Amino acid sequence: MNHWASAALGRRGDGREIAVRVVAPRESQQLNKQWRGKDKPTNVLSFPAPADLPTLGDLVICAQVVRQEAKRDGKTLVAHWAHMVVHGALHLAGYDHERGERDRVRMERREISVLKSFGYGNPYL
Repeated sequence: MNHWASAALGRRGDGREIAVRVVAPRESQQLNKQWRGKDKPTNVLSFPAPADLPTLGDLVICAQVVRQEAKRDGKTLVAHWAHMVVHGALHLAGYDHERGERDRVRMERREISVLKSFGYGNPYL
C-alpha cells in the first residue's frame, strides 16, 4: 500500500506518514455517519492531520466494501485496493472531487495516471 500512496503524493509525501486502518462495515458505517452524515459503510474515509504534524493523516478502508465493489465492477481486488489507497491519499493531500467539476477532473486524472503507472486500468470506465 505504501508504494501506491507514495506514487499518488509525489513530493507532497516526502517525510510524511499515512496511517491505514482496515475496518469492518459496522465501523465504517459509524464513522461515515459521524463525519459525513451518511448512514452506510463506505470504501475509504480520509482524515487529514493538522499541517504541523509529520503525518498527512489517516485512511480508514472497509475491506468488505472494497471487495464487493471490485466484484460488482469486474475489477481485480488488488486494482481496486490500489485505487482506494491512491484516492484516499490524494484527499489527504488536499484533492477534493466534491468541490466541483474542475477539482473532480483534476483528481481523477491524477488517480488514472498513478494507477496506470502500476499497470492498472482507468477505474472510472
